[in-house]
Amino acid sequence: MTPPFDPRKAELTRRKLLQSGAGMAAFSAAFRLMENRLGAAPPAPPAVNKNSAPSDLKITDMRACTVAANYDYPIIRIDTNQGVYGLGEVFAAGVRGSALMLKAHLVGKNPLEIHSILRRIRNSAGQYFWNSGYGAIDLALHDIAGKVYGVPVWKLLGPKLRDKVLIYCDTTGHKDPQVYAKRVARRKEMGFKAFKMDLYTSLVKDRPGAVDSRGIATDKGLGYLCEILAAGRDVIGWDTPLAADHFGPLNVDDSIRYARAFEPYQLAWAEDFIAECWLNWRGFKAIKEATTTPILTGEQAFGLEEGFRDLIANYAVDLIHPDYVGSGGILEIKRIADFAAAYGIPTVIHMPGSPIGQAAMTHLAATLTNVVSVEHHAADMPWWQDLVKKPAKPIINDGYMELPNEPGLGVELDDEVVKKHLRTPGYFEPTPIFDEMITSGWRRTGPWPHFDEEGNWCDCVTY
Repeated sequence: MTPPFDPRKAELTRRKLLQSGAGMAAFSAAFRLMENRLGAAPPAPPAVNKNSAPSDLKITDMRACTVAANYDYPIIRIDTNQGVYGLGEVFAAGVRGSALMLKAHLVGKNPLEIHSILRRIRNSAGQYFWNSGYGAIDLALHDIAGKVYGVPVWKLLGPKLRDKVLIYCDTTGHKDPQVYAKRVARRKEMGFKAFKMDLYTSLVKDRPGAVDSRGIATDKGLGYLCEILAAGRDVIGWDTPLAADHFGPLNVDDSIRYARAFEPYQLAWAEDFIAECWLNWRGFKAIKEATTTPILTGEQAFGLEEGFRDLIANYAVDLIHPDYVGSGGILEIKRIADFAAAYGIPTVIHMPGSPIGQAAMTHLAATLTNVVSVEHHAADMPWWQDLVKKPAKPIINDGYMELPNEPGLGVELDDEVVKKHLRTPGYFEPTPIFDEMITSGWRRTGPWPHFDEEGNWCDCVTY
């Protein structure tokens, strides 16, 4: 049993400690403990926020610019009344308008209310890449929240499960297997440890008897495609992940033929054999069950409920492949990946964008329980990482991206470099054309001139 606290004994102890300089540190700790026992208020913790007053934070503007790259990068910036801003990007090769059209739904809102804002604009999103402004806004809101709270975005999502994330590198196609092999070899020399080959059926269309009237490879054509695949496999070896993509307008039977032809090359996955995975999970399941080649899809699908649930719950694919913004951004991809993990299905993240998207998906991937890798699609752009001052360079080092630990996404644009590579003039210029509602669901907009139910003329609201 703990004896009752005796203040007299505490005073004697204090005197003894004060008699020696060595006892001062112990006294300081003991005194703090005594204060707590006596019910004294503990010292106030340091303020979490170092950038703004969170409760008074408001979105004031959204602006954009577009970088001319292998795929254009439409970058957005959401500004606030306290100088804190967030960066995001619309899908690569998309247009910034899909985000800017939502500006009027954001201005005046507190950007820290991420769930509330995203619920408000969720119906603006959809399948394919047309509506990736939703995901761009998600990225920018997380960037603001991390900066305001003084933490990296991954801390907003959950526990950190890894310090760095494996990056898989896309390789653009070529008809000559040896030239293609050199492209793969160059990426290997750059340090990448996971690869994907763009294996268009059109690469062999000029060879006699290789492609039928529908643009699909014959058995002979599949042999030629496999020569290209073999050239890539020979360069990287058999212990390195190698995937393939972009096969053409295949149906289920065509896809099964292709998948079986690829089996000897032990692919990490074959990607997007057929279109509209959110409508045709049965087709993907039929392909999966007919081959040992792992099947992956999802980059053009939005939302867990809308695009991925049936694929996952019916075990229609071996892996899922949500796009960094097209599938909904950080929060939505986390929902999708966590749902897939419960079914034992791993996640690979599609990311053909700028360093903003690369950093955002690294934050996310660091918190996912069953993630494989995140894509990088700019190995042929020597100035890709020069677009930003942060994160530290090389952004991708030895095939991995280290987890940024600065507040927010940890991305700072290099203004001068970005300006050199603009697709169209204007660097985050004002966007007054988007101040008014451009798109909306059903909403009341105010009174209108009419006869009311009593037959009286009025400029009023009668509902």
